[in-house]
Amino acid sequence: MPSARLPIRTGRVPIRTGRLVLRPSTAADAERAFEIQSDWDVTQMLRMARFPPDRQVMADWFADHEQEWQAGTACRFAVELDGRMIGLADLDGIDGHQGELGYWYEQTAWGHGYAFEAASALRDFAFRDLGLSSLKSGHAADNAASCRVLLKLGFKLIDIVEVFSNSRGESIRQCRYLLEAPGRAS
Repeated sequence: MPSARLPIRTGRVPIRTGRLVLRPSTAADAERAFEIQSDWDVTQMLRMARFPPDRQVMADWFADHEQEWQAGTACRFAVELDGRMIGLADLDGIDGHQGELGYWYEQTAWGHGYAFEAASALRDFAFRDLGLSSLKSGHAADNAASCRVLLKLGFKLIDIVEVFSNSRGESIRQCRYLLEAPGRAS
């Protein structure tokens, strides 16, 4: 029997960090996301994305974000630096007391610590505001930057599996991780 979804006990409000604003994504963000994912170097690291991206598929996905939030299945945030969207960070697959942390950024944002800064804020939001007890995450085995982000956040590697990558059109090795909420680690 599947576990019940937790109601999301917080409104769709922005999260502010030292340098970034994570604001709930809207349908209007689809065009900017299309621009970011039109870069092969970005999209090849995204297992579920397609390359080249499809504008209508992207628009449909972003149009569904508010409904996902209301249903309690996902919380997606446009990550802004100085008022400009540089990527997306989200909690997806929320079911019971677990969710999955994900993120992607334009190439010019790489190497500045934005992924860690935004993911730290989402980790705290997941445990404090949503009451989740654990988070999953993963990355392509050749994505060393995401490995560093997840380890720095406290995630523990649980396994490495073969999965199909839509963007690459082939199977890849994916490193999968788990992070328990504070006080719940085994």
